Amino acid sequence: MDGDVVSVERVIAAPPEQVFALVADPTKHPLIDGSGGVRAAKPGTPEHVELGSTFGMSMKLGVPYSMVSTVVEYEPNRRIAWQSKPPHLFGRFSGGRIWRYELEPVDGGTRVRESWDISQDHQRSMLRKDKVAAQTRANMEKTLEKIAALVSQG
Repeated sequence: MDGDVVSVERVIAAPPEQVFALVADPTKHPLIDGSGGVRAAKPGTPEHVELGSTFGMSMKLGVPYSMVSTVVEYEPNRRIAWQSKPPHLFGRFSGGRIWRYELEPVDGGTRVRESWDISQDHQRSMLRKDKVAAQTRANMEKTLEKIAALVSQG
């Protein structure tokens, strides 16, 4: 892994508004997650987020756990990013990765770039390992496949 960001991109045959509506709805994240780790939105999670919104997710990768995310970048139909940390005190000492989606209208649809940014993550040195970055890249490619399948269904 070079640097602190891994990105994948794909042209999806749908307008940016349709793709953005899907990724900006945390209750839909279990449907698009390519890792298989996102189980469900926590009660009270909004269906639409904006800058500063927070939402919780029930996760499971081996063992169950929870994450709380805060929207840190937001440009409607163009860009959204959230930073994820464990809830409560644990979030001060672990987590901090940023998941970002950038959308660009192109011929045939929307170029969607998903990025995993660990520049502010407390486990940055562990996450920089090649196996972790390679698995994350593969999972993000699956996420973009899932998004493409969902938005092409209308």
